[in-house]
Amino acid sequence: MTDAAADTPTPSPPSTPASPPPSPWERERPARGRLAPTREPLSRERVVEAAFTVLDQQGLDGLSMRRVAAELGVAVSALYAHVRSKDDLLELMYTRLFAGFEKPEPDPERWREQVGDYARSWRQCLRAHRDMARISMAHVPFTAELLPHVEALLAVFRTAGLPDRIAAEAGDLISTYIDGFVLEEGMWLDRAARHDSDSSSLARPDWREMAGEMQDYFASLPAAEFPHLRALAGVMVSDSSDERFDIGLEIILRGLASYLPDPAPGTRPETGPTPGTP
Repeated sequence: MTDAAADTPTPSPPSTPASPPPSPWERERPARGRLAPTREPLSRERVVEAAFTVLDQQGLDGLSMRRVAAELGVAVSALYAHVRSKDDLLELMYTRLFAGFEKPEPDPERWREQVGDYARSWRQCLRAHRDMARISMAHVPFTAELLPHVEALLAVFRTAGLPDRIAAEAGDLISTYIDGFVLEEGMWLDRAARHDSDSSSLARPDWREMAGEMQDYFASLPAAEFPHLRALAGVMVSDSSDERFDIGLEIILRGLASYLPDPAPGTRPETGPTPGTP
């Protein structure tokens, strides 16, 4: 390095220019707010999902278009672009229950097992939402979306060999049994909920407790006037809803089986085991 280079001052790095003060017209501008989140477009599917939410919280008596709109955060009028009315909405909810519901393939050797599986699955579908059994009772599955399910069940009955008149009535009979059974279950759940919120209610919070009380009561009745109630006190009321459902279903299936043609000589008619027995 030469002496001349050593005497040359090292330039300092350029300083960052200071930000200028806001101009007078900028001072008058309001602060930019945050952009509102994009709202998911309303659709028929979202309306139905919201209706199920309201149904589970409020029950069928509390389900209204106004409450569904409030659940979605929209005006009531916005719903009518996707559903025509509350009745239309209830039908859509009923149809939604069949989504993913498997249709049985007719098998004459297993028809009772197939119908039993179908009935238990449908019961669970109805139990998945409060008051759904009431909605089911008010709707028939003869829409374009549901006719394939009706056809599949009729195929099971007819392939098994049931006479046409019996096959035509069997589906409605089983459906009515399931709806009524689940409706009763729901009523007891509602009574239990009221008991929890109102200690003065006559509702019982536990069906098992109620069943035990009824059994004890039947057993205490005078034998001369009520010999059969006393004799059956231990089995008159079951503490298991599943067991009660299966026994009722078996009674129906055995009744249907009695309409089958007589078996060929040397064979025995199918009777099936009694529920609850080994």
